[in-house]
Amino acid sequence: MPPTSWIITDGKMGDLAQCVGVAEAMGLQPAQRVVKPAAPFTWLMPRGPIDPREGPDRPGSPIAPPYPDILIASGRRAVPYVRAVRKLTGGACFTIFLKDARVGVSAADFIWVPAHDRLRGPNVMTTLTSPHRVSQGALAEARAHPPARIAALPQPRVAVLVGGDSHHHRFKPEDIARFSAALDRLAASGVALMGSRSRRTPEQLATLVGETFSRSGGWWWDGQGPNPYIALLANADAIVVTADSVNMIGEAAATGKPVLVFEPSGGHGKIGKFLNGLADHGVVHRFDGHLVGQPYEPLDSTQAIAEAALAAYAAHRKTLPL
Repeated sequence: MPPTSWIITDGKMGDLAQCVGVAEAMGLQPAQRVVKPAAPFTWLMPRGPIDPREGPDRPGSPIAPPYPDILIASGRRAVPYVRAVRKLTGGACFTIFLKDARVGVSAADFIWVPAHDRLRGPNVMTTLTSPHRVSQGALAEARAHPPARIAALPQPRVAVLVGGDSHHHRFKPEDIARFSAALDRLAASGVALMGSRSRRTPEQLATLVGETFSRSGGWWWDGQGPNPYIALLANADAIVVTADSVNMIGEAAATGKPVLVFEPSGGHGKIGKFLNGLADHGVVHRFDGHLVGQPYEPLDSTQAIAEAALAAYAAHRKTLPL
């Protein structure tokens, strides 16, 4: 029988996508458990206890038995629940935590953190890019069957993936104008633009980028209908990504195509370290309106993380009583 598994997050899409990506690469079919702790317990997380209103004996509890063989979690609010399941199962449940849980290496049996984080330990794995759901199989399928709107565009094609305001970046009016002008220069050089917005994209940014696409005859997904994200990645000769999303940059790096990063106002030392690491590998280039860079071996950490986690799980199983 394959291992049973859970994913525990507080519902944040970025955390959930990473957990699902690793679970899929491990060959698991996890049940998704969402924790919803409330104050004052949220104030004490990740070091404090779970919200007792979500205890294992409460109706609708996210940690009600039967317990899984493998638990994958991410996010500060998930940490106490991982700790609770480990205790409830006497350590039998193998726990995986993605990103730094802020409680040290004891947070889980296996921990993944990006290389630009500081956490290190015998049960800690680091990779340059984050795990995700953009598999090589999915990219190959999208290349073989591109949407008609993408197939109709001439080459070279550049995918434009637009994020938005985040903890560390803000799209000020001057940033939006600078980005739009750079896209105009890129289109004027003979490049076909195709792109999409995200849930965080401010309306002013989405509107100006959409106008840029209209001027050049490109295809801008406005949020209506199925998201063409994988198709954009798969059928691009290069990818423009805004620096506010480490996840999108990592997913773009899985294509093996040059990644051109636009940096709005703000920034953070960890993000800078991440971008510098990718630049050293010839993956990332600063976006200024010109097509630069060469193809490279795709950087896809998801499978490597999954294989390491499976090996750690196998070793863990050997320590359990028969």
